[in-house]
Amino acid sequence: MSHPTNGRSLRIRAALAAATVLGATVLTALPAAAAGEPVTVQYRQSATGSDQAEPWFKVVNTGSSTVSLSQVKVRYYFKAEAGASYTYACSWAVKGCAHITGTFGTLANPTATADRYLEVGFTAGAGTLAPGADTGDMQLRFHRSNWQPLNQSDDYSFGPAQTTYANWPKVTAAVGGVNVWGTAPAGNQPTPDPTDPTTPPPTGAALFDDFDYTAHTDPAIAAHGWSVRSNSGGPGVPGATWAPENVTFAKEGANSLMNLRTSTAGTGESTRHTEILTRSSKFKNGTYAARVRFSDAPLSGPDGDRIVQTFFTINDLKAPMADDYAEYDFEYLPNGGWGEPANILYTTSWETYRPDPWEAVNQHSEDRTSYAGWHDLVVTIDDQAIVYYVDGREFGRHDARYLPERPMSINFNQWLIDLAGQTSTTPRAYDQKVDYVLHVKDQVLTPAQVAAKVAAYRSAGTTFEDSVPAVP
Repeated sequence: MSHPTNGRSLRIRAALAAATVLGATVLTALPAAAAGEPVTVQYRQSATGSDQAEPWFKVVNTGSSTVSLSQVKVRYYFKAEAGASYTYACSWAVKGCAHITGTFGTLANPTATADRYLEVGFTAGAGTLAPGADTGDMQLRFHRSNWQPLNQSDDYSFGPAQTTYANWPKVTAAVGGVNVWGTAPAGNQPTPDPTDPTTPPPTGAALFDDFDYTAHTDPAIAAHGWSVRSNSGGPGVPGATWAPENVTFAKEGANSLMNLRTSTAGTGESTRHTEILTRSSKFKNGTYAARVRFSDAPLSGPDGDRIVQTFFTINDLKAPMADDYAEYDFEYLPNGGWGEPANILYTTSWETYRPDPWEAVNQHSEDRTSYAGWHDLVVTIDDQAIVYYVDGREFGRHDARYLPERPMSINFNQWLIDLAGQTSTTPRAYDQKVDYVLHVKDQVLTPAQVAAKVAAYRSAGTTFEDSVPAVP
């Protein structure tokens, strides 16, 4: 991300290897008694309004053996509003909200009443259910991430008359990957998710930031180890300014979000890029995660700018083709660029490069579709591979050749590749929002474990933690 624009453009196109691995399945073997134990799901609705859905559940063990709740998954099916993204929350639960996870998925075979689902799971801390026992209340809810109205009347699993708990076959439940309750919308019987956790989220050194700040001048930002960039240089449009005042913070609902705004009026002098990064390069193996909202269109004015919206880790290139360089990127290009005509999401793992003459050693995966809206981004690094996940599903798996030799910083930025995509001089601006960032040192977490760990921080009221030790 610190490279000149022409080098950054070339390095994707000059990649020496590409690997897109979508939906690879590696299942953990379960004890024989764990898979397929019978459970029943009881449901009641708590809200018929238009601001949020409130499906409340109880899971009942109707079998003769104890069931580990970490093996149980419940799915609630609904019809999404056009272009909408959703946010899950737990209001209260007998088992404790920190032990209940909620993630959203997309149906392979959409129907008139369902194209998305909320999948509810449990950490190991939720414990077990003895025969005949139930979880007690799980008072759950979800809403559109921008709090715009939603319509529940066309949702497959919604029961407007269901105001007291009763068995509800329009939600499904699986135990150990085997569906044991309910009927999914036609052609969408649940299948096991290879990223589900079988152990609780590990403890250990971690960085978590909920970005609960007042402004880019808030002294807590620097105290927490962040730098809001103001120095000149690449990547991006020559002559552009890196504008710290365009990094802002605001509440949306009960949550605090960071916003990176990049603007231009078609000239280098009018272009304002944005970036925030950790001042310390102390992050290496482990899990990196962030919830990011990408934008396809400007807030106003003409569309078409070749903008790059990112979440990445990086260290410095000490010499051309130095083998201790490292960089791991999520990069979304809503209007194309680098030879691509339209929207594309890249994940790229870097071994090294030479800026002049250009030579690159990297591996990347890509998907040529719109990613406008909120997305859960996770990348894990251990001694064998780099694995990227988007919304809980494996997006790319890159080779051990690209593993880091030195620690890195954590960065978010938004910038224009050039001004050729849209030549108008009418002002326009693009927003990239960030909900949180998490790094867990030397631990590989599944996306579901990431969600559980973030939920635990929020349940405890923790908005910031940094226990990752400095590099000697």
